Amino acid sequence: MKEYFFEENCYITELLNTEADPDVSVARVRVLTGVTTQWHTLTGTTERYLILEGTGFTEIGDDLPLKVYPGDTVAIPPGMRQRITNIGVTDLIFLAVCTPRFETRNYRDV
Repeated sequence: MKEYFFEENCYITELLNTEADPDVSVARVRVLTGVTTQWHTLTGTTERYLILEGTGFTEIGDDLPLKVYPGDTVAIPPGMRQRITNIGVTDLIFLAVCTPRFETRNYRDV
């Protein structure tokens, strides 16, 4: 498994994402200090952030930013605009769990 930079402005390591298991995908996401990911939506996909390391602000739809810490979980419904900001002094690392699995064709910048 190799980490790569994704257009959303973060680094991704795909832990599970295969056509053989279309119901779920799991990726390790790394956001650098001071970085905010792009506003985006996932069509037909529910995403969950499971925060592992660092501190951030999630922004989902028109809700106020929510501060997140290790151990927090955030659920993002399909089609809801979202982004996350690393407000800490170390990398923000979380698992992105998508159901059904993440497919690039479902990703939309907004």
